Amino acid sequence: MSPLRERPTVRVLLFDPDGRILLMRGRLPSRPDGPGYWFAVGGGMEPGESLEQAAVRELAEETGFAGVALGPVVWTRGGPLTLADGETMMFRERYLVGRCAGGEPSRDGWDAQERALVDDLRWWTAEDLAACTEVIYPKELPSLVADVAMGRYPDEPLTLSWA
Repeated sequence: MSPLRERPTVRVLLFDPDGRILLMRGRLPSRPDGPGYWFAVGGGMEPGESLEQAAVRELAEETGFAGVALGPVVWTRGGPLTLADGETMMFRERYLVGRCAGGEPSRDGWDAQERALVDDLRWWTAEDLAACTEVIYPKELPSLVADVAMGRYPDEPLTLSWA
């Protein structure tokens, strides 16, 4: 069996001035009728893009926010995921910190797949996350995000679980 093709992915832990984080709720392209879950904004990197360029592009497309101050990569995560076309790829996610002025995110830059699969996009407090009974990925996000929101970053990026 040949190794899976890799998909470098950037995720942004985007905070507003009140320390709230912006998360999306959506479903997998391979299971459009499946359950939804919450996750950080972001997506696949384009060929030749730096991590920061991909983050800026994804933020503009998925939230409409520009002028976001980007910080360090604080988490990494990786694992296999099946795409809508049936191909299974090895996702390599890097989570970096972003800070913006806040406000209402825009869905104007969403493509057809995002419009079909993303059900919600909203700001969360640490208390909201702790009380949430829905699935959030990465699963460690609710317990780790308060430190990141306060600017307390790990010396080296933490490796989080895929499952």
